[in-house]
Amino acid sequence: MSEWPLWEVFIRSMHGLAHKHVGSLHAPDAEMAIRNARDVYTRRNEGVSIWVVRSSDITASSPGDKEALFEPANSKVYRHPTFYEVPDEVENL
Repeated sequence: MSEWPLWEVFIRSMHGLAHKHVGSLHAPDAEMAIRNARDVYTRRNEGVSIWVVRSSDITASSPGDKEALFEPANSKVYRHPTFYEVPDEVENL
């Protein structure tokens, strides 16, 4: 018998706008992964939405690649909100 695939579980809380990774589980398919995730990770009615993704389908960068990926953005100060002056007339930003 082969082992069921590993799924990564993301839950969106009632007070949040983004899904957050809460853990992993094994399941034979996506439907069962959602059901198991509901039972394991939302026992206290914390969530409003569940995402499951096969771990094997996730591609991630390596922490060792940090400089090559993120260093070029540091030279673009215009992307940082501190670069701009907010006019006095703007009350709510």
